[in-house]
Amino acid sequence: MAGDDRLLQRTRRHFFRDCGVGLGKAALASMFASSMPAAAPRGPHFPAKAKSVIFLFMAGGPSQFELFDFKPDLERYDGKVCPQEFLEGKRFAFMETFTQEPPRLLGPTRKFQRYGESGRYVSELLPHTARVVDDLAFVTTIRTDNFNHAPAKIFMNTGAIRFGRPSMGSWVTYGIGSEAKDLPGFVVLKSGPRGPRGGTLNWGSGFLPTSYQGVPFQSGGDPILNLSAPDRFAGTPQRQLLETVQDLNRARLAATGDPEIETRINAYEMAYRMQTAGPELIDFSKESPKTLEMYGAEPGSSSFANNCLLARRLVERGVRFVQLYHTDWDHHGGPVTNLQQGLDDVCREIDRPTMALIRDLKQRGLLDSTLVVWGGEFGRTPMGERRETIGRNHHIEAFTMWFAGAGIQAGQTIGETDEFGFFPVKDKVHVHDVQATILHLLGLDHTKLTFRFQGRDFRLTDVHGELIQGLLA
Repeated sequence: MAGDDRLLQRTRRHFFRDCGVGLGKAALASMFASSMPAAAPRGPHFPAKAKSVIFLFMAGGPSQFELFDFKPDLERYDGKVCPQEFLEGKRFAFMETFTQEPPRLLGPTRKFQRYGESGRYVSELLPHTARVVDDLAFVTTIRTDNFNHAPAKIFMNTGAIRFGRPSMGSWVTYGIGSEAKDLPGFVVLKSGPRGPRGGTLNWGSGFLPTSYQGVPFQSGGDPILNLSAPDRFAGTPQRQLLETVQDLNRARLAATGDPEIETRINAYEMAYRMQTAGPELIDFSKESPKTLEMYGAEPGSSSFANNCLLARRLVERGVRFVQLYHTDWDHHGGPVTNLQQGLDDVCREIDRPTMALIRDLKQRGLLDSTLVVWGGEFGRTPMGERRETIGRNHHIEAFTMWFAGAGIQAGQTIGETDEFGFFPVKDKVHVHDVQATILHLLGLDHTKLTFRFQGRDFRLTDVHGELIQGLLA
């Protein structure tokens, strides 16, 4: 082969691999050091209140007006034409439903009652959650930036509407690692008829090394598909093959400095260890009948109840960030997705397990070190949306989330909206503020947790975010 042809076969990676001069070695070492996944937990920026997070994500946008945000005036003006000043300059996901006829206010379709020493209103749809209301802190004035499902979910999880940014769980494990030796630091659990819109973008690692991305688990069978080795291949043959593959990967890593090879090495090792840790994790046989009954969990099934119990078992084992997605909360007024049977069904699926998770963590002394977050990507409008049945449109100006556990001042409500629940009138809170506060409780300063990419420092909260001071104990 002629000299010019050989030169064409060489790549920039080959050049850096073989370059003996200081510049090439220094550049490679710098890239390698800044991207290398850490094998052990690292110290936070300051003492943390929380060791782990369990984020209960109600995908689709739960209606605050049917669950937590009781509005007597909205009930009083049910069916009246919505005042025009509330609509001017605002955008909604399905504007055509408001152009056919003047939008009308829709009063709460469920009864509300005060519960606990805090006297918090909770609807009849969540009688079990109402029993732990004094362990929760509500924020009713959260605002987000996008009214469509996938971008809004991605925004809640990554701090950006644009695809490709690291998720919150990825930022957390990048920032402080994980205490779990035989399990991933960031685990994703899903229930409902389908996965959340946006899919893996919601738990991806973006431009961070892929070792920080969320790992979807199942609550029955192998936690991860194809985790178990075939019987004839288990034991010594598998270990020998793994060692051979790892030796080849390490040789390639030394030659190229590609941090994704290090991720692959770690993934092989983690998968091998999980062949023992994984089945034990989802084996509920050691749980008492009382515990299974409290959650409504059925061993081997796939459900939100099983996932809540699995979440507790994960944080017990040192997993840093557990995210539960439960879908079908998008109640516009279709044949099934409505404020009648559709809302009844999803509330029944999550109510009892949610209460059980809070009580179980508390009984085991884990609630003091575990932050539990409940919410969706946005809320629903005070106006009704009439299709085949009655529903509500997407609403981004003010919706409700609740928080419990480590570092949270329980038994309170932060924020106040107007009489119809359109806009905040006290204590405005943005999604970036929620993200900043979650990081803070884990001992991370959201302005300092950064990663340099494409010439600039990125962070979860971009250039925004303030702590929700009233939420903090």
